Amino acid sequence: MASAAPAEIPLWPEGVPGQRDIGPEKTGDGYTANVSMPTLTMIAPAVDHPSGTAIIICPGGGYVRMATAREGDQYATWLSTLGVTSFVLKYRMQEFGHPAPLQDVLRAVRLLRSRAAEFGIRPDRIGVMGSSAGGHLAASAGTLFDNPLGRTGAALDAVSARPDFLMLMYPVITMQDPSAHAGSRKALLGKTPSPESLALMSLEKQVTAATPPTLLIHTQADASVPVENSILFYQALTKARVPAEMYLLEHGGHGMGMRAGLGTSSLWPRRAEEWLRDRGLLTPVPVQ
Repeated sequence: MASAAPAEIPLWPEGVPGQRDIGPEKTGDGYTANVSMPTLTMIAPAVDHPSGTAIIICPGGGYVRMATAREGDQYATWLSTLGVTSFVLKYRMQEFGHPAPLQDVLRAVRLLRSRAAEFGIRPDRIGVMGSSAGGHLAASAGTLFDNPLGRTGAALDAVSARPDFLMLMYPVITMQDPSAHAGSRKALLGKTPSPESLALMSLEKQVTAATPPTLLIHTQADASVPVENSILFYQALTKARVPAEMYLLEHGGHGMGMRAGLGTSSLWPRRAEEWLRDRGLLTPVPVQ
């Protein structure tokens, strides 16, 4: 059962792909950086109403560091009250570059799906949530789940890596100007990325009918990642006839997390709960 599962789960017990010594991991002030050993940290659902739904949470930080406290642990605590089992993903970033983060998030989906009964979750109710660059990583999972770059030759590659839904908070989506976030682009793809890499990781270009249902939340006041990122993704989802809902809010700068005092923007968790409930994802179902 979920309560017996380990709190921290290694993603690559057989060895991290392309592993090399980059020095010790750095933590402090709610952030994590210099990751070489990716993991999932599990936060169990409220004990009285587990839903069977799981969400992998990808904190943001420009592929340079992760806002683990604000966009990881805080979200997981909130989701727990809704009966969701959360798994905060600690993923490789600029020290490894593309496709290491993609490999990590797809391995996370495959691992949870393959061990769903152990964690008390449904293999058909596994979502990915991400903020900022973590939103780019979550959207990568929803669009590039079958891409060869996300496979490593491990036996788990045979398990589907397609998330069942996405929740994207002020996400980085495009790698192409004028709406790209230059910092995330440089950290992920390097100073001089190829046209092919830019196109592949501009995720509005990778949406298909197989992309999972998506919730998007962004603000006009975001001065770091232009709101056009979410709009581009929503337009692509609509063209592909993928169920999608988008809230474009007025207040709240980039990285707002769950701060109070931002008017209607502070109410986004209610909108997200309504979306999850409307999709049946908060209705308890037996674990297979």
